[in-house]
Amino acid sequence: MEQYAVDQLKAIAKVSRTAPQLSRAERLDRWAELLEGDPARSLVTLRETEYLPRDQRILMRITGSPISVAYDDPVLRAAGLEGDTYGDAQSFFDLNDRQLHGLVCSCHFGARVDAGVVARHLRATSIPGVKGILARMRLMFTR
Repeated sequence: MEQYAVDQLKAIAKVSRTAPQLSRAERLDRWAELLEGDPARSLVTLRETEYLPRDQRILMRITGSPISVAYDDPVLRAAGLEGDTYGDAQSFFDLNDRQLHGLVCSCHFGARVDAGVVARHLRATSIPGVKGILARMRLMFTR
């Protein structure tokens, strides 16, 4: 069997590096699993996301946030997560402002939040057709 470097292959064949295709549910589940891996880990929240104009809100980031936990994961990065900003997370995980705000904003948790708490809220967000308190109650009885 002959072996070639990627550069050599490009000269004789079309080479593409495709990212793994994950469904929205798989992406959200992976994020929740990462958070659940260390549920007592203290994470930093984003400050008052709801008050910033959209062009500023999508650029918000802070090291040690729930979003940076997702971005630290090579699987999610390979699947297309481009950065650890609010906008990157919103687009990659297909979350609206209300949903992402409920996961990362300081007005819900204070300046810091345990990863396990965010994971529970994230799982509640990802249940199709069930919103808010009903989703969280369903998780209490099914997990």
